[in-house]
Amino acid sequence: MNARTKQLYQELVLDHNRNPRNYRSMEVHSHHAHGHNPLCGDRLELFLKVDADGLVADVSFIGDGCAISKASASMMTAAVKGKTVADAETLFQEFHAMSMGTLDPESAPNHLGKLAVFAGVRDLPARVKCATLAWHTLDAALHGHEQTSTE
Repeated sequence: MNARTKQLYQELVLDHNRNPRNYRSMEVHSHHAHGHNPLCGDRLELFLKVDADGLVADVSFIGDGCAISKASASMMTAAVKGKTVADAETLFQEFHAMSMGTLDPESAPNHLGKLAVFAGVRDLPARVKCATLAWHTLDAALHGHEQTSTE
């Protein structure tokens, strides 16, 4: 990760941790799941409102976690809002592959955009689960599973 990417990563993580987007409970939702990272104790509850056309009309989260976990959830909700369920699943697959080191967002075609700043977590194995918790919770919610874990 070059110096500019590291700086952008730090800025985005700090911003989304201090001012998380879509951080609220949603009473009326079509999909819902709880996520847990037992390694560090991060907990997340995700709410989705998918409309009849298969669009993610609204998405929100609540929970407690580290700065990386909260920032990843915040950026994820912003990224999937307004997308189709299929597009959200593609983002999940690409984010997961990137965090595991099997997708290099700088050299392989992808849809990650600003989410690519999380590419550096692949070098920090303990933080991969923090960055992917929200994404695994999204995947669980989209597939009708009420709970998921990073273990």
